[in-house]
Amino acid sequence: MSAKAEEAVEKRYISRRIWKARLQSIPFYLFRLFPIKKNKIVFCCIEGTTGYTCNPKYIAEELIRRGGGFQLVWLVNDITKEFPEEIQVVHNTLWKRAYHLATAHFWVDNSRKQLEVRKRKGQIYIQTWHAKLGFKPTCLDRGKSFSKIAYLVSKHDSDMIDYVLSNSKWYDDTLPTGMIYSGSVLRTGSPRCDILVNNRERQHRKVRERYGLPLQAGIMMYAPTFRGGSQGINRDLAINQKYPDYERVINALEKRFKRPWYIFLRLHPQLVVRNMDEPYKTNKYIVDVSRVDDMYKILAGCDAFMTDYSSAAFDAAIMEVPVFLYADDYAEYEAERGKLLWDLRKLPFPLAANNEELERQIVEFDETRYRQELEVLFTDVEMTEDGKAAAHVVDRIEELT
Repeated sequence: MSAKAEEAVEKRYISRRIWKARLQSIPFYLFRLFPIKKNKIVFCCIEGTTGYTCNPKYIAEELIRRGGGFQLVWLVNDITKEFPEEIQVVHNTLWKRAYHLATAHFWVDNSRKQLEVRKRKGQIYIQTWHAKLGFKPTCLDRGKSFSKIAYLVSKHDSDMIDYVLSNSKWYDDTLPTGMIYSGSVLRTGSPRCDILVNNRERQHRKVRERYGLPLQAGIMMYAPTFRGGSQGINRDLAINQKYPDYERVINALEKRFKRPWYIFLRLHPQLVVRNMDEPYKTNKYIVDVSRVDDMYKILAGCDAFMTDYSSAAFDAAIMEVPVFLYADDYAEYEAERGKLLWDLRKLPFPLAANNEELERQIVEFDETRYRQELEVLFTDVEMTEDGKAAAHVVDRIEELT
């Protein structure tokens, strides 16, 4: 298809999306007949596709703990997901979404609102986002790979936001281009990271009890990102997604740290799981935790973390556990996604491009040097993660009520 033809197709697609959004915005205007409830807070995660998780979860937990008389509503696509009894679980359909958003004083979300969503005067939208320090460029930082429809959706959402949560000056500085946002910022830290700072010993025990593991066993969480798809690249994820040699990883961990180790696999929802079938079946030291809604309850009990480009690397590093990067397609990934926000070679996290390098990085891991480099990194970015992020956010909500 020629460039001109592709442009015409894109224009037609954007026109359809805009008209669909205008039609679907009608319920948001109709429900303005109802008053805004000052104590009502509506939560959502990743457009309702996940359950009780991420930053919104820990804000809700703090609200429940304080018992401040708020009406807590959670929009979710799968209403069989488990939630506390204090939360009203609502099926995330257009009309229900429109009613609850139109009548709530506060919105708390960790991703973009849909293009049809309309905000009323007097409502307050707190955007927690699902990554703070991160590797991957977003919005304008993606350059040519940032599509026109993605810009429209992002700008529409950002124009409604009243506060964005931040955990560092580095993140503050990325917002104008990385989120198309120049409004108010709350340097609270990330509520989902509170559990990584507090009660680590308790989570260490609970995770092992939950999965029937010895208390002395080490756990490495491996959380790879996905390829293709949202980058507009035609690619068969089942064929092209590559993973490290788990046997070698486990052996290297046991050699370096002198105890039994397990790998907890945390696959992105868009990854094709059949690539991983054999390790599930043949290795009892590999545990699939991909379908657990809240990965941070598990991460808090882990002793090491491995990824390629997931922002969770920075979150795991808050615990000062070893973080390893396995990126066998570094150059190709940047060509698809856009230049990464960090040079992976200059971070404290040992970087490997193949199994041989990964094995060596684990066996030769220098904990003293690693912690020194983490301290420098967190000082340079002016990191704020004091384990009280959810409390800071709820303090602000109570001030605004």
